[in-house]
Amino acid sequence: MTTVTDVADMKALAKRRVPKMFYDYADTGSWTQSTYHANETALQRQKLRQRVARNIDNRSVKTTMIGEDVSMPVGLAPVGLTGMQHADGEILAAQAAEEFGVPFTLSTMSVCSIEDVAENTKSPFWFQLYVMRDRGFSESLMQRALTAGCSALVLTLDLQVLGQRHQDIKNGLSTPPKPKPHVLIDLAFKPRWCWNMLQTKRRDFGNINGHVTGVDDMSSLAEWTASQFDPTLDWSSVEWVKKHWDRKLILKGINDLDDAKVAAELGADAIVVSNHGGRQLDGALASYEVLGEIVDAVGDKVEVHFDGGIRSGQDVFRAVAMGAHSTYIGRAFVYGLGAMGKAGVTKVLEMIHKELDVTMGLCGETDIAKVGRHNLVL
Repeated sequence: MTTVTDVADMKALAKRRVPKMFYDYADTGSWTQSTYHANETALQRQKLRQRVARNIDNRSVKTTMIGEDVSMPVGLAPVGLTGMQHADGEILAAQAAEEFGVPFTLSTMSVCSIEDVAENTKSPFWFQLYVMRDRGFSESLMQRALTAGCSALVLTLDLQVLGQRHQDIKNGLSTPPKPKPHVLIDLAFKPRWCWNMLQTKRRDFGNINGHVTGVDDMSSLAEWTASQFDPTLDWSSVEWVKKHWDRKLILKGINDLDDAKVAAELGADAIVVSNHGGRQLDGALASYEVLGEIVDAVGDKVEVHFDGGIRSGQDVFRAVAMGAHSTYIGRAFVYGLGAMGKAGVTKVLEMIHKELDVTMGLCGETDIAKVGRHNLVL
């Protein structure tokens, strides 16, 4: 039996247990994947200051995200097709996050619907919105999220057009998978995944199928989705969203100083420094490379959150020390989900929490609120 000590172990286990098309969907970036890999290496290059002979008893990594109490400065990022990493994946991840005391963000392109997650959790979760050409449908998504009690809306700004991800094309990515020979052969070696998937009815885009006129099968759904990401999305669209959403608003996909300055003036509760996990503009700067200057420019006006490349509690510490109010994990929790279901997500959160706590102590700190650039070798 595999002994899991870090997120890398979870990744290896997920690769063995999740069908290739869905593992690759989560684990690859666009084009050459240079930005995907840069996100991780930029964090790893950041060295920490080790401090000794300090009283580091009674440490706490508790904080808040947009006014909500959290057990550590980490939220679960929105990830499409999470329900294809493991049956009912979004429900299981939301439950694990709820029990651990961190926020879960449901993607527009989820397999389990807004209503599915709401029916199977007790605490409010967050909803991530893609603004579609069909603004009426986008408005209805927001209304469904409000009805479900979602406490925050995460508006993604960096997917007006879809960056090409070569592996998705090569694998013939579809939801559910089409019964092609190479797919059936792969599934034959993933019995655990297949058995769990047979126990659920949730195998397509739950937020879309059944909610859009004219979408009555998977082929028309795929066609509609491909045509609906809105290239006209601009800053005025944020104002349009605010007219339909009266709760906390987070703007995700900020990876440029000038954009951060505009976003900070729009009245959002937080912005997320992110390049979509290297899945959109290949060749863009790693999120960590722009975090510091964005914090310096707008950190006194809006909460600055960080997303991109976090695989450990040490990475969380680095981002917070650079000035991020809090962070998100995407691939890290997806690996856990694919490897072990809900228990895997919980295990990932436990490992990151422990790594963050120990790193903070070894850097001579006892309160996450007091961590800063003095803890980094700059």
